[in-house]
Amino acid sequence: MIPYFRTVRQYERLGIFTLGKFTGMATPGLRLLFWPIHRATTVDLRETVIDIPRQTNITKDNAPIDIDFLVYLRVMENDSQKAILEVVDYKAAVVGIATTTLRAVIGDISLDDVLSQRERINELLRTKLDEVTGRWGIKVTQVEIREIIPPKDIQDAMNRQMSAERIRRAVVTEAEGTRQAAITVAEGEKQSAILKAEGARQSEILKAEGDRQASILRAEGFSTALDRIFSVAKGIDANTLSLQYFETLKHMGASPATKFIFPMEFTNMLRPFLQMAGMGDQQKS
Repeated sequence: MIPYFRTVRQYERLGIFTLGKFTGMATPGLRLLFWPIHRATTVDLRETVIDIPRQTNITKDNAPIDIDFLVYLRVMENDSQKAILEVVDYKAAVVGIATTTLRAVIGDISLDDVLSQRERINELLRTKLDEVTGRWGIKVTQVEIREIIPPKDIQDAMNRQMSAERIRRAVVTEAEGTRQAAITVAEGEKQSAILKAEGARQSEILKAEGDRQASILRAEGFSTALDRIFSVAKGIDANTLSLQYFETLKHMGASPATKFIFPMEFTNMLRPFLQMAGMGDQQKS
């Protein structure tokens, strides 16, 4: 027997076989083995990624589509012996099962859903792969679709659809802008009309207020004038009024009119003068 040492790193586990029989997993550290009695196989516990090559899959609506994706996995420490005892090459096995699982998942989904529901497909693939790899002591932690390539005719149709959608959005945006502009203009015109009406109303109010004040002032002036006339008229005797009537008759006689109208009170006003004239005649006689 020839002794030899094997160093087990922190992220590794060492599967030891004694005379062909599995005797356990060695933890990190320096291990003494004897050749040819002992054989050892190292298992890496770190997470690793496997690139699944691009392959053509048929969707539920019979559209061919090319897909490639990545599978992230790791060997579970408590079941690390299964990665040695249950499968020859677990990485190759994962590639094979991932390929068939992808075809099964894509075959149940339409093309539009494949293109729009990438996260859902990732989760379906991870769940189905994890169910299979669990018996090998392997945990699938994540699946990421890297690229989806539809056929050229479908790509052309998608490009035309996207172009039409962009044109539609541009038309909608332009129409919305026009509508907002019209609303803004109408709102401005409405505010302008309101301001003009308010200005006209205020102008009419001020004009009416001015007329009212002017009427009040004219009435007050007329009332004052009447008061003065009344106060002056109280000091005028009948003789003064009669003289004023005579003056008026003088002016009337000077006019070319042929008709004269005398008020009924005129004779009463002449009576004092007639009495004065009679008294004068009596004195002369």
